[in-house]
Amino acid sequence: MSTSVFDGVPGATAGECGIAHFGDPFREQRRLAAGTAIAPLDDRTVIEVSGPERLPWLDSITSQAVGRLRAGESTELLVLDPQGRVEHAAGVLDDGTSTWLLADAGDAEGLATWLTRMKFRTQATVELRPDLALLGFVDSGPAAERVRGLDDARIWVDPWQQVSVGGHQYADVAAHPGADLAWRVGIVPETAARALAAELEREDAAGLLAAEALRIAAWRPRWAAEVDERSLPHESDWLRSAVHLNKGCYRGQETVAKVHNLGHPPRRLALLQLDGSDAVLPEPGAPVFAGDDEVGHITSSARHHEDGPIALALLSRRAPIGDLVVRAEGIDIAASQQIIVPADAGATADIPRLTRLSRRPTAPDPRDAGV
Repeated sequence: MSTSVFDGVPGATAGECGIAHFGDPFREQRRLAAGTAIAPLDDRTVIEVSGPERLPWLDSITSQAVGRLRAGESTELLVLDPQGRVEHAAGVLDDGTSTWLLADAGDAEGLATWLTRMKFRTQATVELRPDLALLGFVDSGPAAERVRGLDDARIWVDPWQQVSVGGHQYADVAAHPGADLAWRVGIVPETAARALAAELEREDAAGLLAAEALRIAAWRPRWAAEVDERSLPHESDWLRSAVHLNKGCYRGQETVAKVHNLGHPPRRLALLQLDGSDAVLPEPGAPVFAGDDEVGHITSSARHHEDGPIALALLSRRAPIGDLVVRAEGIDIAASQQIIVPADAGATADIPRLTRLSRRPTAPDPRDAGV
């Protein structure tokens, strides 16, 4: 049974992880993209990290440079294992007093537990905050005004719109689809979110199906979908927003540097445009074939209001560049491939070389000089 803050909005239809839709997922996508609808993100959870040493501590144990994060700034981080594989992922917002981590619901408790174990004598506290709601919206139009107008609202700015400082993009495209999605998440008290929901009509809300369709079309990876026990951040082009290549040592950094310097991650993310004539949308895990050879699997899928059925797939690095086939419910579905991470990712000459397991001097922050 759904316990969403938007339960009372007309048309609310519960899904596995929250409200799936409000009656018409396609229209909800259009409204969400246009900035007129708000999506309750019931499949995500907030972790609050407080204390005077919170930022340098997080900087030392995660993939992102957050030690100099200023009040109101947003970013994203990964927790890697010693072999550089992704264990946890979270959006990051600091308000000057606390650092707010936005994690997928299935990962939040594990991330909070791991952070607590890693504190030792650090002056920081870690707390899950189920009393806070997360509201997704695009930063234009009345949706943004409504969320920003709520009492005690904090707004996380998704860094996926552009390559973050210290990051790198493997996708070799002139116009990245992520640049068009000004995605924001409001962190608000549950009571304020319920009061807002009581004022909304059906056309003011969008479900998780709509939010996921926009995410997939933007090639945006997510812990709940694109991560498994083998995942390296390079495979999903996650260096774009969640890894700082010039920061000091952290767990897994050696593998990050090695794969980035030498190239050739074992798998690569691709967007698949699916043939919709059979009306079958493959579920995550559905195998992908090139001829008779299985070359990967679907990680996320959606019906997009403009592009039709689409999916993200993790493919073998050696998977051919051309058209593929997805097998779902006993049906072979033709799939046109858009390359996100090239097979030779990291092996191009213009990628900066990293010093493995060493701390480079930190360049002065130009903002400190008023630049």
